[in-house]
Amino acid sequence: MDWRDMDPAALDAAYSNARAVPAAPDIIAGWAAASARLREARPTGLDRPYGPSERERWDLFPAADPAAPCLVFIHGGYWQRNSREGFACMAEGALAAGWAAALPGYTLAPDAGLSRIVEELRRALDWLAASGRALGIGGPVLLSGWSAGGHLAALLSGHPSVRAALAISGIFDLEPIRGTTLNDKLALTADEIAGLSPQRLPPTGTPLAVAYGGRELPELRRQSREFHALRAEAGAPGPLLTVPDADHFSILEELRGRDGSLLKAAASLLES
Repeated sequence: MDWRDMDPAALDAAYSNARAVPAAPDIIAGWAAASARLREARPTGLDRPYGPSERERWDLFPAADPAAPCLVFIHGGYWQRNSREGFACMAEGALAAGWAAALPGYTLAPDAGLSRIVEELRRALDWLAASGRALGIGGPVLLSGWSAGGHLAALLSGHPSVRAALAISGIFDLEPIRGTTLNDKLALTADEIAGLSPQRLPPTGTPLAVAYGGRELPELRRQSREFHALRAEAGAPGPLLTVPDADHFSILEELRGRDGSLLKAAASLLES
């Protein structure tokens, strides 16, 4: 069914990833526990401020080689939940491969609207470009993100410091979100929908892989396929990646694992 024909309850369900995956709370708890272990083992680069607000902080995990690639990962949560601390484990595969990794935090809605969130993360990338080398992170940046973070990674893929990007299970057209209860905290404006929807903007020339799980909700699959199709039509580089048996949460194991298909795709993007 076209999202425009859905009543409010159906549209909410069409974007409720946690409701569609009963194991989601256990998966998220497992990520949090693994992330706490990694942060405890590598504390020296944590909580680096890049801006004035409380959540404008980086967690940095330098590689042995300062020129190694850096995986930047933006967490999801529909711009209003979660934190960088609970997703440090997404760096495990990159670190095992000899990469650096870096996770930025950002202010959540309703304390910040989407325009401010984007502004914060642009400032975060500016900070990393200016200060990362002195902290052991000086290699090419692969900007990645999941769910709302996938939206943010796609939107910021044109930042001059970004060599390539990977948007996982993202939202690329914000218009449907305005009709859901997610918008109670976001309060999206017409200008934000027009100016902050990657699908409604000229595509960046940065190589950008768009990834989604074969067991995602239909709306999430549609968003990824349509966004990639528009990029491909414009000649913008980057593949569409389907992880056949993955849902909205299990797909991240393909980034987290040393031999994960998404981590391998990220490496290929940097070589393109």
